[in-house]
Amino acid sequence: MTEAEEQIRDRALDAFLGLIAEKGFADVSLREVAQAAGLGFADLYRLYPDKMSLAAAFMARIDAEVLEGTPSTTDPEETVRDRLFDVMMRRYDALKPHRAALRALRRAGTRDPMVALSMGPALRRSMSAMLEAASVPSEGLPGALRQNGLLAIHYAVSRVFDGDESGDLSKTMAALDGRLKTAEHWSQLFDKYTKSPMARGPQEPPVSPAP
Repeated sequence: MTEAEEQIRDRALDAFLGLIAEKGFADVSLREVAQAAGLGFADLYRLYPDKMSLAAAFMARIDAEVLEGTPSTTDPEETVRDRLFDVMMRRYDALKPHRAALRALRRAGTRDPMVALSMGPALRRSMSAMLEAASVPSEGLPGALRQNGLLAIHYAVSRVFDGDESGDLSKTMAALDGRLKTAEHWSQLFDKYTKSPMARGPQEPPVSPAP
């Protein structure tokens, strides 16, 4: 993609975010986005064929901003909870200028199940990227469970983030820290259970050597 094409994409996405923040997701048409961005409708359609592709592009932009701040090496002194806290707080910092647009997307997902379903894959990709940035595997069945867990935490903390007007997002930080501590506690209990002899089932008695 050339720099000019990237600028056009950014202009269209910025226009979309501004419009849904002002009018709500459902009341914005793709044609209005084209007009606000100064693009022909066909030109916008080639880049973003529907509003859900614009919503996915918004999440991908936030992902990229968060990942740019990810250290190239992992600090061995940090716990998984520490790393996830750092990654998710960078995400909320990146989302802060777009809080009104984020509210519009959340309301649309609440009111229209099809919107929620359409946004699901992009949200899961985002959570997968956040896990990987925290050096937590996100593949396979265990990875899918971690994605679901982090998504549940994100939904809960986002409600606090919506109303957090503090300059340092202190309420959001407290909510995220509490949710991650709870998740860590349950994860430790699960690991303890799955590694216990009772969880593995009865053990065969040792075979005596032949006389």
